Amino acid sequence: MSHPHPELGPPPPLPDGALRIVPLGGLGEIGRNMTVFEHAGRLLVVDCGVLFPEETQPGVDVILPDFTSIRDRLDDIEAIVLTHGHEDHIGGVPYLLRERSDIPVVGSRLTLAFLEAKLKEHRIIPKSVRVKEGDRRRFGPFECEFVAVNHSIPDGLAVALRTRAGLVLHTGDFKMDQFPLDSRITDLRAFSRLGEEGVDLFLTDSTNAEVPGFTISERDLNPAIEQVFRTAPRRVIVSSFASHVHRIQQVLDAAHAHGRKVAFVGRSMVRNMGIAQELGYLTVPPGLLVQPRELDGMPDEKVCLVCTGSQGEPMAALSRMANREHEIRIGKGDTVLLASSLIPGNESAIYRVINGLARWGANVVHKGNAKVHVSGHASAGELAYCYNIVKPANVMPVHGEWRHLQANAEIAVRTGVARDRALIVEDGVVVDLIDGRAKVTGKVPAGYVYVDGMTVGGATEGSLKDRRTLADEGVVTVVAIVDADTGELAEPPDFLARGFVHDDTTFEPVIPAIEKALAKAAQEGIGEVHQLEQLITRAVGAWAWRTHRRKPMIIPVIIDA
Repeated sequence: MSHPHPELGPPPPLPDGALRIVPLGGLGEIGRNMTVFEHAGRLLVVDCGVLFPEETQPGVDVILPDFTSIRDRLDDIEAIVLTHGHEDHIGGVPYLLRERSDIPVVGSRLTLAFLEAKLKEHRIIPKSVRVKEGDRRRFGPFECEFVAVNHSIPDGLAVALRTRAGLVLHTGDFKMDQFPLDSRITDLRAFSRLGEEGVDLFLTDSTNAEVPGFTISERDLNPAIEQVFRTAPRRVIVSSFASHVHRIQQVLDAAHAHGRKVAFVGRSMVRNMGIAQELGYLTVPPGLLVQPRELDGMPDEKVCLVCTGSQGEPMAALSRMANREHEIRIGKGDTVLLASSLIPGNESAIYRVINGLARWGANVVHKGNAKVHVSGHASAGELAYCYNIVKPANVMPVHGEWRHLQANAEIAVRTGVARDRALIVEDGVVVDLIDGRAKVTGKVPAGYVYVDGMTVGGATEGSLKDRRTLADEGVVTVVAIVDADTGELAEPPDFLARGFVHDDTTFEPVIPAIEKALAKAAQEGIGEVHQLEQLITRAVGAWAWRTHRRKPMIIPVIIDA
C-alpha cells in the first residue's frame, strides 16, 4: 500500500484523457468530507462538509476544507454532488457558494431540503438539481449515475462517475442494513452491474473498517427502545442527531404505542423533523406531536421529549438540561435515552452530560448500557463483501482517520486488490487515474480553515496557540513608564494579570530584572520602543518560568515619560 510522501510537490499538468482525484477533507479525520475530480479541464466536487472542533481549538465554530487549490478555478466547477444530508458532507456548501453562488448543487430530495434550509440562514438561494437512485445526469465531461445506499439518514446516494479515463464508484457514507426501516437497501445489484462494467477506482467509506463483522440492523434496536417506553415511570427524554429520521421514527412509534405525546425541542430538531415530515420521510401518527409548552399540564408518564445534544455539545438542549440551564428540569424518575453514537473525540463531553443528568436523578440509557444505537457505516464484513462484488482495479479508502483508511485498504488487499493499487492518501494528496492505474502524483494545500463567529479563515494556528496559552498560562500586562532621556523607569511598573495566580506582592521581585534590562539597553543605545518591549517581555518571561514554572502571555506597554 502506498503511503503519502512528505516531500511531494505540486502535481504536473494532467495528461489528456486522465482523471485527477484530490481529497480536500475527510481523509485523516472524521468530517469535512470533500473530493474534487478533474477531467478535460473541468471540475466536479463531491460533498463539501464541516469538521467539528476539538478542545484544543477554542473559539472555533466549525472547520472547513481548504478551497485554495480550486479558488482560481471556480468557473471550471460543473457541479457540487452531495451524497447525503449530514453536516460533515453539506455543512461547507454555503461557504463554497459564497465564492461562486451559481454552481449547480446536485442531491436527493431530503439532502437538498436540509441544504436549502441551511442556505436560507446564509441568504443564498442555490441552483438545485434534484436526482434519485437510477438517474443518470451529465455535468460537462462527467456522467453521473446515482445508486441507492442505506445510511443513518434517509435518501443517501453513492455516485458512479463515468469519464473517458474510466469508471469511478464513490460510496458516500453507507452500510448494508438488510432490513432498513424504510425498506430502501444499499443497491448491491447496481454495485455488481458496475463491477461487471469494470470499476477502475473505488472510493469506499472507512469509518467502521476496524470493526469486525456486520453492522447490526436498525430494527434490532426496537426491543431496547420499546423497553424504555414500557418501563419508564415518568417522562422519557430522547436525544439524537437532528438528522436521524429513522431513529426518531422508531421513537415516535414507541411513544404512540405507549400513549405518550411527543414534543420536539431545539431549533435544528424542530426544523429538520418538520422538513422530513413534510416530504414524507417521517410518518407522524395524528395528534401525537404537541408544542413543548403544552406538556406542562400533562401527567409525566404521558410525555416524551425529543431533543438534540447527543454529542455533549455545550449549546445543545441536553447539555443545558444537565447543567440546569434549560427550562426543562430533569428530575428523579425521568428516563433519558441517548440514541446516537459517540463521535470520536467527544467521549468526555458526553460522559460529562450523562453524569450531570444522573446527578439530578435521571436514569440514563445509552449505548454503553443498552442496545440503543447502531452505526451508520459498513463494518469490515460489509466492506469485504463490496470489494468482492465490485472487483475494482484500484482502491482509495475515504472518510476516516489514518487507522480507518489503513484497515480499509487491508481489507481490499485481502480480497485480491494488488497492494500497490490500494492507495492510502491524506487530504491534499493528488491521485491521477491514467490508463487504468491510480498513482500519487503530487500534493496541494489542504489545511484547516477555521470559522470563528463571522470570520472565515481569520483564526490561524498561531491565534489558536495564543488562545491555548491564555487558557493554560494566563496573561500579564506590564505597563512601564520610561524616561526617554535616561532610559530608566520613571516609577515602578504596573502589572495587570489575568489567569496568572498572583497577589499584590507577586511581581515585586521582577522589577530589578526589568531595571537591569533597561539599563543595559541605555548603555548600548537601544531606545526604540519595540526593542525595549521585547527586552521587558524576555525579563518577565524568564522570571515567571524560574519562580512560578509558568509561561504566561506577556504584553508589554511602554509609555514615554
